[in-house]
Amino acid sequence: MGSKTMKPLLAVVFDLIVTVFCAPAFAQEHEEHSGQAAETHQTEVLDPGKIIVEHVTDAHDWHFFTIGHHHYSIPLPVIIYNRSTGKLEVFSSSKFHHGEETHNGYKLLTFESIAELKKEGANVTGLMNQQIVAVDAEGKPDASVKLLDLSMTKNVVQMLLSMVLLIIIMTSVAKKYRQQGVQAPSGLQGAIEPVITFVRDEVAKPNLGHKYQRYLPLLLTVFFFILINNLMGLIPGSANVTGNIALTGVLALISFIIILLSTNRHFWGHVFWFPGVPVPVKFIMMPVELMGIITKPFALMIRLFANMVAGHVIILSFIILIFIFGAMSKALGLGTSPVFVALAVFIYAIEVLVAFIQAFIFTNLTAVFIGQSFEHGDHNEHH
Repeated sequence: MGSKTMKPLLAVVFDLIVTVFCAPAFAQEHEEHSGQAAETHQTEVLDPGKIIVEHVTDAHDWHFFTIGHHHYSIPLPVIIYNRSTGKLEVFSSSKFHHGEETHNGYKLLTFESIAELKKEGANVTGLMNQQIVAVDAEGKPDASVKLLDLSMTKNVVQMLLSMVLLIIIMTSVAKKYRQQGVQAPSGLQGAIEPVITFVRDEVAKPNLGHKYQRYLPLLLTVFFFILINNLMGLIPGSANVTGNIALTGVLALISFIIILLSTNRHFWGHVFWFPGVPVPVKFIMMPVELMGIITKPFALMIRLFANMVAGHVIILSFIILIFIFGAMSKALGLGTSPVFVALAVFIYAIEVLVAFIQAFIFTNLTAVFIGQSFEHGDHNEHH
């Protein structure tokens, strides 16, 4: 099945466009036949792993689509701090020409460039797709030069856009409350108010008791920030920000710091000297309780990351099956494409629901862990 036949199929489903956008899906292989005039033949080779990884990982440009060898994208600022020279360099990612050229001694690595370096015998251990490295005069990575990449990548830009959107939504809702007073909410205010009430009554109050008002701004910010990023990640051509483990790790770290700041002496007493058990058992319980404290933010990080990546991977897998069957038989590819497209659309609909569920789960677990950090103290105070 030719690339021109497959590209319209990709445009049907939300992430299918991005599959073609990331990079050309096929590699060209030229062969010369002995005993005949030199002829060039093109062999289409599909790499599912490469397509999926390019889609779920970050990038230094906002790539829309590729036609032939022409890439249509919005370049993003590259900010590199060279630790070896102490220089800070800022330029556009378009200088790299999608990893095909070097600029000022730097190169943007892609799967293709890493494969070429490997063929040339260069050490590619630890090198990743979309990584910027310093190169020598021969264009090979120079491991002696240490770089700090502070670039505005696709994930960073989309995260900033979601923050601006969150501020605009909340300030507009607050403005309506000031103008309307006790009048019934309408428009955007009517859509946001039930969600705020739900977080307050079903998440904050049951888990935090009379202290819920202290933590309600945090819980609402976390909930709406995750929800907006989850929904924006479902837009064709956008970045799956919450599918980046760095972001989920920072969110989990923030929750972990709040949990530790909310603890009291009764909490740490249950950790280091568990009451009501024999002394030998106390020494056994101590590392177990400490491990439990560490695993809480780790569970928050992995749960959100894994769920938001899984849906994108499943959708891409269904569409890639069309390519695989099409490589075996054009009729088979065309015949099975409606089934796989329907499955991809079904998973996409589920992903909309998952976007809300994962925002709720992260917020609810954060409230649960915060409540556990001071519940023993409240219990003793009541007694």
